[in-house]
Amino acid sequence: MEAMEVDSQTQLQRKQSAYLSLDENFEIQNEVYRGQQYSQIYFARLHMMRTLLYSLAPNWKSHLPVCTVLGLEEGKECIIVGTLYKHMKLKPCILDEYSKERSTAPLVKPHNFMHQDDYLFLEDESGRVKLGGTMLSPSVYVTGVVIALHGKETTAGDFFVEDVLEAGLPPQIERPLQSREDKYVVFVSGLTVGSGASNPLQFQLLVDHITGHLGDEEEQGLAADIVHLVIAGNSVEISRGLLNGQNLASKDQSRLSEPIKELDILLTQIAASLPLDIMPGSNDPANFSLPQQPLNRCLFPGSATYNTFRSCTNPHCFELDNIRFLGTSGQNINDLTEYSEAKDKIDFLERTLRWRHLAPTAPNTLGCYPFTDRDPFLIGSCPHVYFVGNQEKYETRLLKGSEGQLVRLICIPRFCETGVAVVLNMRNLECHALTFGTQFSS
Repeated sequence: MEAMEVDSQTQLQRKQSAYLSLDENFEIQNEVYRGQQYSQIYFARLHMMRTLLYSLAPNWKSHLPVCTVLGLEEGKECIIVGTLYKHMKLKPCILDEYSKERSTAPLVKPHNFMHQDDYLFLEDESGRVKLGGTMLSPSVYVTGVVIALHGKETTAGDFFVEDVLEAGLPPQIERPLQSREDKYVVFVSGLTVGSGASNPLQFQLLVDHITGHLGDEEEQGLAADIVHLVIAGNSVEISRGLLNGQNLASKDQSRLSEPIKELDILLTQIAASLPLDIMPGSNDPANFSLPQQPLNRCLFPGSATYNTFRSCTNPHCFELDNIRFLGTSGQNINDLTEYSEAKDKIDFLERTLRWRHLAPTAPNTLGCYPFTDRDPFLIGSCPHVYFVGNQEKYETRLLKGSEGQLVRLICIPRFCETGVAVVLNMRNLECHALTFGTQFSS
C-alpha cells in the first residue's frame, strides 16, 4: 500500500508500520458443534495450566509434595492445583425465574453479586474441596481461575490455605530496539452510531483529526504519525424492538440499516487514509458468545473496498512493528466486575494477565463457544499493550513483570458518552487521552 498523503498542500506523508494478525486462535472455522457440554473447555484449561503450575512449583515450595484433591491427608502439608469455584449467595439462577417465590426477590438489583458469605472451592478431576483460611479472598477471585495452593486438610475436611501461587505474567517477546521516531496507534470504542447519545459531529471531529483534515500544520504533522486505528466494539446501536423475528416493513428495514450505513461512510474516510481494525462488541450485529467472529464485510460496502480495512475477532491480537497488542471489547472485564471486586477497573486487567486467562468467567457466567480440545482464552505470550473497550472512564497503567515484562494496560472509555479516544506512542508505550468536545461558547 502506498503511503497516504495527509494534506495535499504540504505533501505530508503518513508513516507506516508492519502489521501481522494473530487472530487465528479466536477464529471458529473447523470447529463442529455436536451438542458438546462445557466440561471439555474446563478440562483443557486445567490440563494446560496445571502443566505450567507444576513446572513453577519446585521453585516455589520444593520441599512439598503435590497432591490431588482425592489424595489429601488430614494435617499433611502439600500443594494442590485445580480450578476455583466460587459459591455465591446472590448469583442469579435461571430456575429462580420460574419459582413460586418470585415475589420475595429484592426489588433493587445489586451493583454486583458479591456477598460476605461467599466462599471458594478448588476442584480437579478427582474431586472438590472447600477452602479455608484468610490467604484467599473470595472478593478477588472468580470461578474458572486455575491456581496452586499450599496448605493442609483440616479435621472438618476443608483445605486450610497457607500460600497461593498464580501463574503470573507469561513470557514476553522482546520489544524491538527503541525507535527514534514517534508512531501512534489510536484506540476508540463505544461509538454507538444510531443511538440517541451518539453525537455525529464528535465522531466527525475524530475522523478529521486522524485523517489530517483538522488543525494547523503542526497538528497535521502529528496526524501523519498515526499509523493505525483500533475500534474496540459497540460501533452501532440497532433498535432491539425491531428484532422480534417478524418480517420488517420497508421503513423499519431502513431504520435497521441506517446506523450501519452512517458508520460505513465515516469508516470509508478513515480507510482512505490509514489502516483500521474494527472489532465486534456485545451490541454489534455479530455472534453474541466469545470469541466473537469478525463483522461481515458486506455491512461495509464503502470501507471494505480498501485493503486498509480489517474486520477482526473479539478478542483481537496483532503485532505492529513487532509490538504485540491484545485486547477485547470489554465483555470479559465487565463480567469480572459483576462477580468480584477491585479498587479500579484497571486492576481487573492486571488480574487476568497474572491468571494468564482473558476470560476466566467463561463459560460459567460469560457466554463462549464450547471448544473441545483447547481454551483459546489462555494467554500464552505476554502482550506489550493490553486494552479493553467500553469502559466508564480512561485508565492506564504500566505493569512490570518479574522477568522484565513490560505491559501497557489501557481502559478505553465509551466514546459516545465521553468523547475520548486513546493515543499510544509505540516508541515508548506512553499513552494519553484525546478529548473531542462539541460545546461551543458564544
